[in-house]
Amino acid sequence: MPLLMLDLDNTLVDRDAAFRDAVTEFLAAHGLPEEDVAWVMSVDASGYRPRPELARALTERYGGAVSDAAVRRFLDRGAADRVTLAEPTRDALAKAVAAGWTCVIVTNGRTAQQELKIRTAGLDALVHGWVVSESAGHKKPAPEIFHAAAATVGEPLHPSWVVGDSAHADIRGATGIDARSVWVSNGRPWTESAFRPTHIAADAASAIRHVIGAPETARR
Repeated sequence: MPLLMLDLDNTLVDRDAAFRDAVTEFLAAHGLPEEDVAWVMSVDASGYRPRPELARALTERYGGAVSDAAVRRFLDRGAADRVTLAEPTRDALAKAVAAGWTCVIVTNGRTAQQELKIRTAGLDALVHGWVVSESAGHKKPAPEIFHAAAATVGEPLHPSWVVGDSAHADIRGATGIDARSVWVSNGRPWTESAFRPTHIAADAASAIRHVIGAPETARR
């Protein structure tokens, strides 16, 4: 069966929206300014800021009002228990599986947190498997994590597609394994000149629909 490898955060689930909700609750619980939501979101950088750096930034800003333990608890859970799967994305994934695609999530992050997101969103009942960088020992765009994803579901790496919102991790990663790709733009322009996705889609649902509707020759 053809292989479809999908990013998790800000692709299948709106991680930033869930994290924003968690930040709002965290600030309110500790009597901190509501307007600091924008600052925390900026420092977090859509989850790409290394956790120790984010923890340090929060501790330095709120050390007098928030304990290190409270910061750790907040970051350990983050948005993992708040993510949801949009119905159009759920429907597109179900159609991909029904059409014979093997769907596997390939995500950077900590295993416990990413697997909680997958189960909270109900993705564990839809996809055939997943690989998390912490467990795999490799992060996207390294080819090894994509090879691990294919092995996890018992499928060859080729032909395959990669769908994700990160130009560096997902689309560069797809280029490195000679896979076709769809970049989920989320309203952003494409700015890379060294490589390009096969296709650009506004969201995950339309990205998946493009892949499963592509002619057979375009899948290889």
